[in-house]
This record gives sequence, structure tokens and C-alpha cells, in this order.
Amino acid sequence: MTDRLPETSPTNPHRSPSPPARYPRPTVSLEEAEWVWRELSVEALRPEGKPEVVRLAVIAGLTRATGARYGDLLRVRAEDLDLGASGGAPARGRVGGRRDPGEGSALVRHGKHRTLRRHRLPPEVVVVLRHWMTVRTELAAELEGSVPRALLLTVHHTHDNGTTVSSGLPITRQGLVLSWRRFVHRTNARWGPTRPPLPTRFEQVRRAWTQAGLPDLGTEISEKK
Repeated sequence: MTDRLPETSPTNPHRSPSPPARYPRPTVSLEEAEWVWRELSVEALRPEGKPEVVRLAVIAGLTRATGARYGDLLRVRAEDLDLGASGGAPARGRVGGRRDPGEGSALVRHGKHRTLRRHRLPPEVVVVLRHWMTVRTELAAELEGSVPRALLLTVHHTHDNGTTVSSGLPITRQGLVLSWRRFVHRTNARWGPTRPPLPTRFEQVRRAWTQAGLPDLGTEISEKK
């Protein structure tokens, strides 16, 4: 029987190199992740701010505040938010006693076990969320019936098997992926060589915040049946 060269042998010139591992991809610096949040939050609150940018700012803000992944964010409902009073007076919070002025809270179901935790939301995230709540109501205005319970909705008419689907419906994970990539491509083209290019995976930004310990760990609570 003829001996075969091991596939891993350096003397086998026909062995194709192993593809690079997909994960973990390099995490951006904390400075870079904070730049993303500032860029999105400022753009979202401009008078001409586009709904997609407002939604991206909500995603970035909630991720920075809670450490949530895409799947966790897709499970957040509008009623899971407590954005407090519109004024600046301290409110009695449902997370660890009194809240600072302008703070809010969010319920997030984390991971495959959907562990329910209540997280503090800093005032700058609350401001963006309040703006998004107005935008999402406008997006769903053409839908029949009530506004969907999901916090994150589509901002464009889309096509599904040749059928036009109205905006204002719950967004999918793929929709979040494509939305982030569009922002990355626009931003990289805008800034060119003057700043490092953004990664095409939002997870690389999320990990920068979690590794720095920025997200509030929250309080685990029991889901009411």
C-alpha cells in the first residue's frame, strides 16, 4: 500500500491552507466604539436625521448600556422601556432604588435562555429612545391595526417573494446586519484614509464596550407568566 503524505505535512505542496477562523474577529478599540456611539447619536437627533440612523443609534445605545446582542435586541418590546418623565426631576426607579435625573431602564431577555434582566439606561440613551418612539409611530402609521410591540421596526418598504412589504414591521436579524453594513460603507467612504475603517460586524464594536465594563449588569428578575 502506498503511503500518503499527511494533510498537515509541510512537504505536501498540494495541501490547501486552512481558512482563517471567523471568530473571534479583532475587537475595535474603546475609543473607536465610543466614536461610533457619538457619531450615531448626534446624527440621529439632527432635524434631517433619517429613521435608519435613529434606529442604529438606538441599537448602539442599548448595546452600550446593556451589552445586548442582536438576538436580545430583537426581543425588546416597546413596553419593556421605562423612559421616565420628560422633565429632569429624579424618578423612583425600578432598578436599585432612586434614579439619577434623565435615567431610564430597559428589560432585556439575554441569550438562548432569555434570562430577563432590568438595566439602567443613561440619559443620553433615553433621549435617543424617546426620539425613536416618535419615529416608530410614524413608520407604522400606514399599517392596519395597532403599532407592533417590537421596539425595532423596518424603516423602508421591502420586498418578500415579489410582494411589497410596508415599513413599520418588526425587523429581522438580517435587516440589522444589512443596516449596519450600509452605515459602515457610507462612513468608510466619507472619511476615507483619515480614520480607520469600521468593521462590517457590529459584534466587534459590542465587545469593545463589554470588555471595558461599560454595560450595566442589570438585575435579574422573574418573568411573569
